[in-house]
Parts: sequence; C-alpha cells; structure tokens
Amino acid sequence: MWVDSDHAGNRLTRRSRTGVIIFVNKAPIMWYSKGQNTVESSTFGSKFVAMRQAVDMNDSIRYKLRMFGIPITGATNVFADNMSVITNSTVPSSTISKKHNAICYHRVRESVAAGVIRIAWVHSSKNLADLLTKPLPAPTRHSYLDEFILILASCHSGAIVTS
Repeated sequence: MWVDSDHAGNRLTRRSRTGVIIFVNKAPIMWYSKGQNTVESSTFGSKFVAMRQAVDMNDSIRYKLRMFGIPITGATNVFADNMSVITNSTVPSSTISKKHNAICYHRVRESVAAGVIRIAWVHSSKNLADLLTKPLPAPTRHSYLDEFILILASCHSGAIVTS
C-alpha cells in the first residue's frame, strides 16, 4: 500500500488531498483520491490523516479477503514519505498533543502493534500515491507511471509475492 497527501493543496479551502494505492500480489485493486474532511495546520497532520484513512481501507480489504476464504499471513507493507509520521507510528513511547492527530495516531499505532501493517519509508520521488494527490509535471508523472508499469509487469511474469 502506498500513502501520500498534499498538504493544503486546495487553494480555496486549504484542505489536503489523500492518495492511497493498494496492491494485492502486485496487482492494484484499490486506489483512492479524496479531499480530507478537516483543515490541517501542518504537513504532519495531513499525512497522519492520510495514514489513518489508509489503515481503515487496509482493514476493510483484509476483512473482505478473509470473507472470501483467502488466508492472510503477515503484515501489509505501507509505504509513506514522511519520517515524522513513520517514527511516531512505530515508536510506542511517542505522544501526540493535538486531539485530532492523537486519534489518528492511536488508530495507526494499534495496527502497527497488532502486526497488521508494517510502515516503511520511501523517497518522495518514488511514492506512487503522489499520482493521486496533485498535478505533476510530465517528466515526474511519466517516471511514476513507468514504476507502476514495472510493478504490473512483474505481476504478469508469474512472480507471486505474499507480503
């Protein structure tokens, strides 16, 4: 799963946009791009809201797969490009002071602690969810799409990945 947000990208309302792409066995099965319901005062806040939304979608997909009788082993790999969010999500002793961000923190933290998700850092230039958050210059967009095609090509080559 790839997660990103564009902090205050809407020039009229200054709301952020969340972008999420979910892959199962390297095949994209769900993508999401939507303006956030709240106005966040920081990049950290908007990225944490995006991470919480992604965790909710991940839980929903995992539940649906189990209902279809598909066994799920291991955690979902979540790729994000904000080290502050990753650190706060993975270090149990971290605390968040803002109530709204604290709710997102606890939701994400519970999934990490339960072993449902595993959050990893990815450079902003490699975060595929960036395609869903803002308009990109043509060379950048083509770079992301090339990476996307490489993932799809490896899926069709017969390689099955269980993580």
